[in-house]
Amino acid sequence: MLSFRRVHKSYGGNEVVQGIDLELEPGECYGLLGPNGAGKTTTLRLALGLTDPDAGEIRLLGEPIPRRAREARLRLGVVPQVDNLDPDFTVAENLLVYGRYFGIKHAKIQARIPRLLEFAGLESRAESRIQALSGGMKRRLSLARALVNDPDLIFLDEPTTGLDPQARHLIWQRLKQLVAQGKTILLTTHFMDEAERLCDRLGVMDRGRLVCTGTPAELISEHVEPQVLEVYGDGARGWGRSDGERLCQRCEHAGETVFCYTRDVEPALATLEGREDVRYLHRRANLEDVFLKLTGRDLRD
Repeated sequence: MLSFRRVHKSYGGNEVVQGIDLELEPGECYGLLGPNGAGKTTTLRLALGLTDPDAGEIRLLGEPIPRRAREARLRLGVVPQVDNLDPDFTVAENLLVYGRYFGIKHAKIQARIPRLLEFAGLESRAESRIQALSGGMKRRLSLARALVNDPDLIFLDEPTTGLDPQARHLIWQRLKQLVAQGKTILLTTHFMDEAERLCDRLGVMDRGRLVCTGTPAELISEHVEPQVLEVYGDGARGWGRSDGERLCQRCEHAGETVFCYTRDVEPALATLEGREDVRYLHRRANLEDVFLKLTGRDLRD
């Protein structure tokens, strides 16, 4: 569905994509994760043929990119990070006009609109102006619009950013339906729980490189210890330097919190019982732990 072979891209001497190899299989949801500046947006632009690579080979839906990007995009759906719905049109008119860009006949688009509105939960909003929609409604309409040409592959760039939990869960449900129907999805997100729930496979990018790939379970098992202690409070740092670092495989200090990773949590837990200067949370390792280990805890601008 999409393949990158040793793809490079530089801007002003700064190599923002450094020899990426990437492959999407039909019918899977693939998550592309990474901090700001990791190269995710450039990777999407390269895949769409909007940016030319400096080296390497890209194929999208069997077509060489960028040479036949236009032909490939006819079978593609895109949900951009920032909504670009047309405020001059109603909800239904946004779908109708967008469908015309693909050369779809008017009657065929009109026949598809009711199903798309039902999929997005916007049946009662067909004649509403875009200004009257909530943020969640706009994101659902952007998803419905991306399906107007019945695409084989869908790109979603941070589709649930800024949404409340109810809207986020509804979009998750719709994306799972698309995969069940045989659609292929490439998803970028900063929500690790979203990636863990939706994605069959993941790739973590950092500083232009794809640093690891695998299923969520594989990445967690391979890169982090299974048990995590989050210890915070006035005595957390002191506990971390003494008991935490002595009893756990790895400890990281972030603000007032000490994150300790271990295979056997009981000895460390025993040292915390009865202490009034700390509080703690014991949990299993998750995808966010993998992400922070591989890309660091420092802010990226």
